[in-house]
Amino acid sequence: MTGPAVARNRAELATLLAAPRWDGVRVGFVPTMGALHAGHASLMDAARAEVGRGRVVVSIFVNPLQFAAGEDLDRYPRTLEADLELCAAHGVDVVFAPSVDEVYPPGPDGSHGPVVTVDPGPLATVMEGASRPGHFHGVLTVVAKLFGLVRPDVAVFGEKDYQQLTLIRRMVTDLCQGVEIVGAETMREPDGLAMSSRNRYLEGEQRLQATGLVRTLRAAVHAAPYGIDAAIGSARAELRSAHGVDLDYLEITGPDLGPPPKEGPARILIAARVGGTRLIDNLPLVLGAPYEPTDSRSLEPTGATTHEGDS
Repeated sequence: MTGPAVARNRAELATLLAAPRWDGVRVGFVPTMGALHAGHASLMDAARAEVGRGRVVVSIFVNPLQFAAGEDLDRYPRTLEADLELCAAHGVDVVFAPSVDEVYPPGPDGSHGPVVTVDPGPLATVMEGASRPGHFHGVLTVVAKLFGLVRPDVAVFGEKDYQQLTLIRRMVTDLCQGVEIVGAETMREPDGLAMSSRNRYLEGEQRLQATGLVRTLRAAVHAAPYGIDAAIGSARAELRSAHGVDLDYLEITGPDLGPPPKEGPARILIAARVGGTRLIDNLPLVLGAPYEPTDSRSLEPTGATTHEGDS
């Protein structure tokens, strides 16, 4: 099995991308932070399906700009050799694995970090943005830089990070970057837990407790035909039985993360901590008409909302 070519810096990447065999072919790109698993492999396969006989590039870079103080930057798993094996098994042509200085070169005064960055706008201040201020500023800045270095025709991102996917689509549109953005369905473990590089932090009973996130989402999906109050109420009820899950947020939104419709396609998103590990997940759902009884005495107000701040 022939492995991918590995570029450690900008010059090596530019040389590989300028090779004659790349002339006229479509380039598919999968940006990652490494610690790759089957979910990432599905993104590589999706990129290959998009470009056919073209070229697939994967980046492996733990981006410090998207980690706040006190988050798990130093702890984040780094498994480059295993990552390269997975890339080889899925036909990746080039892996770009730069250092921090390659992505964020020191300025004239020796300072690190970019001077010009991407403002992610108001959508970056809610949900993940509210819990992790500055996170999407770092995400969009590094993705924009990687797009500039790789110049892909199409880039594939997982739907597990749904807010990130939505913001990247908005950035590409607003900045006229000319990259087709493909969202790939979340890959799950046999018990339903969304695949994540952070799952390896879960120990013992925490692994079982973490499935409370997807059970909560599925409860909402099953109740969604009866309206948003029923969906959020069922999610709350399931969450109360999910021991060990410390909720950050639970929200139902429109597919574009705007206000949810009264009827039609929507999205439910959750973030929570299990032990010391913060996890996120989401699912699509279709809301039906709210239930409106003819006898007002037959239904008491539920007090359900589209946002849950505690468990």
